[in-house]
Amino acid sequence: MILARIVGTVVATRKDERLHGAKLLVARTVDPHGKDEASYLVAVDTVDAGLGDRVLIVSGSSARMASGQKDSPVDAAIIGVVDAVTVKD
Repeated sequence: MILARIVGTVVATRKDERLHGAKLLVARTVDPHGKDEASYLVAVDTVDAGLGDRVLIVSGSSARMASGQKDSPVDAAIIGVVDAVTVKD
């Protein structure tokens, strides 16, 4: 799983027909302390996440299962909105 923060949206007027109705969000990975990392990704939203939310993302075959679209071209899906992270160093 990937910990990330929602930083934007993607609007695609033309996309694979299996993605019609899917909300696509831009997420920036964060470390467990909430500090931004360098990578970004686009993920299908399955939990109605919003701008600024910290989220959990799955990728690969898990993303297709989470989005409910087993045969869709999905590589990342948002599966949860994070309330808190506790790390013991």
